Amino acid sequence: MSDSDDGTTQAAGRPRRADARRNKETLLDAAASVFVASGVEAPVRDIAAEAGVGMGTIYRHFPTRADLIVAVYRHQIEACAEAGPALLASSASPHAALGRWIDLFVDFLVTKHGLAAALQSDSVGFEALHASFLDRLLPVCTQLLDAAAEAGEIRPGLQAYELMRGVGNLCVGAESDPRYDARRLVALLVEGLRPPR
Repeated sequence: MSDSDDGTTQAAGRPRRADARRNKETLLDAAASVFVASGVEAPVRDIAAEAGVGMGTIYRHFPTRADLIVAVYRHQIEACAEAGPALLASSASPHAALGRWIDLFVDFLVTKHGLAAALQSDSVGFEALHASFLDRLLPVCTQLLDAAAEAGEIRPGLQAYELMRGVGNLCVGAESDPRYDARRLVALLVEGLRPPR
């Protein structure tokens, strides 16, 4: 095979890999959206419809529901991690960026609670995912809190772990009680971070 053949083969392979990666991300985004709206037990056909693909495509990438839930969990960790700096750069203020990031974090927590049930038999796997969650998201939350504190928009000294744990506690059980609006309470918590006037 000549050098030009190698280049053609590689060039042809790259778009396919990029397309496959985009398609998988589209599936994960669709699954996350459906999980947030309907829980992790939502029918696969709902995810397929949201993604605009056949159910076979989902099963080809994710043979079991647990595989799909774990992939969505990892995908959401990365999306939350990447969103922090982007929100700081694009929001009107650090406090606004923090609020928008916390909204994404709440969406993530809905999936995370379902993940715990899906992985009951694999506590080691769940612990590894939880460690990954802390490693990726604590520094991002810290960056947002530090920026808001430096701007004088929130009280100084709040730890990212405390805030994330508090938000998590406010979200527990929200998916099973239609009378409870965790988002409203989380928004009050974020507003309450402001220094007293």
